[in-house]
Amino acid sequence: MIFNETSVKGAFFIERQSNQDERGYFARLYCEREFSEAGIEMVIQQMNLCENKEIGTLRGLHFQKDGYEEDKLVACTRGKIYDVCADIRPASPTYLQYCAYELSEENGGMLYIPKGCAHGYVTLANDCQILYLMSQFYMPGYDSGYRYDDPAFHINWPIKEGLIISAKDQTLPYINPMVRETESK
Repeated sequence: MIFNETSVKGAFFIERQSNQDERGYFARLYCEREFSEAGIEMVIQQMNLCENKEIGTLRGLHFQKDGYEEDKLVACTRGKIYDVCADIRPASPTYLQYCAYELSEENGGMLYIPKGCAHGYVTLANDCQILYLMSQFYMPGYDSGYRYDDPAFHINWPIKEGLIISAKDQTLPYINPMVRETESK
């Protein structure tokens, strides 16, 4: 694996390396030793699989809070997504900055999202499948998020019209509560 630092402190875009022959390929998605050598200490507690049927499906920006923060390793195993890591750590030198990468079955890229960052993505193709490796168990009541279109982050989503967004994600707060009050006037 090749670990590339991103513009968000502690986040990495990871290129997988595969061994190919006439049968196909074999690639490692996670190796505790290689992650540790790159400065990432991640113990996997949970693995999730998400399917999205239509292009323009947007999920996020999600995170867990209050002692249940989590590292995430995200890979797109089918289709193509625009994957976003937004820094919500007030003490971080990259606070309110984001990085984004196209992850697809073809490019095999993965995004490592450290604790204290929010995660979201939009599908760039129909029939997408996303694999998540998590360092924390899902804790109902400790999940949270911010709006995908929060002006504090200035995320340049590649799809802007016709997005498919859950009712829950549409009602997520802005990181600055004053934004919602200003927009509702």
